[in-house]
Amino acid sequence: REFESEIRFYSGDDPLDVWDRYIKWTEQTFPQGGKESNLSAVLERAVKALSEEQRYYKDPRYLNLWLKFGNCCNEPLDLYSYLHSQEIGTTLALLYITWAEELEARGSFKKADLIFQEGLNRKAEPLDKLQSHHRQFQTRVSRQTLLGLEEATDEKDTGLLETEEPQRSSLADLKGRGKKRVKAPISRVGDALKAMNQNRSFQTLTSQQLSNNPGFAVFDENSALASGPEIPVLMPQPWTAPPVPRAKENELSAGPWNSGRRPHSSANLGIEVPYPLPSFTPYVEE
Repeated sequence: REFESEIRFYSGDDPLDVWDRYIKWTEQTFPQGGKESNLSAVLERAVKALSEEQRYYKDPRYLNLWLKFGNCCNEPLDLYSYLHSQEIGTTLALLYITWAEELEARGSFKKADLIFQEGLNRKAEPLDKLQSHHRQFQTRVSRQTLLGLEEATDEKDTGLLETEEPQRSSLADLKGRGKKRVKAPISRVGDALKAMNQNRSFQTLTSQQLSNNPGFAVFDENSALASGPEIPVLMPQPWTAPPVPRAKENELSAGPWNSGRRPHSSANLGIEVPYPLPSFTPYVEE
């Protein structure tokens, strides 16, 4: 009540100070959060009440309120895009660090690095903190890349060991069979060699057919890899309003206004309710 009264009748030069103390007091009084804290509603009121104060757009306290409010939204990435489009906190390193960490947690490493590069180009303060987080991010991505390459190499080696078959050794020379036509016996190991020969003949036939048909376009993997993947570009979005937060705990969901049941009797109210006659003749005992 004291904070609400101070906000209502405040006449000083720094209204952000009141909201900042109000939020910190709420977090300390209700560390577990929940419905009693009503923190999401207070954060929403704070950012909307100060949305017209452009002097706070570069204030770390105001950015902290927005980032805490982003934790109450269903999609924090939409909130970061809104802040970027409105130039709120774009000179502060905390915006780019939080934005990149959210993208990294979702596996979007290229976009996360792009956000770090955006902050470095704008020389967001403190710059040394932003550079430190960027180096740590690069170290984590490099480690994950190396682990992925090692796992792929191990799987490849394991596959080679599993498909390898021992070669049979012959103690005597092969003798021809047949009187008219002498044929050497075929000695193979398993069905792998047969399948390999069939695949070779199929590939030869397919290559001949493709060469005879010049109108057929063959996909070239080498040229596709040489072109390289497209690098995403950070484009500001024309956000006109912040994202809608998720449903608050003290709000009731919509439901039916009545139960839809028809009253059994209206005799007490003195109202006659016309009931439809049945379509059959009921049995009446004599």
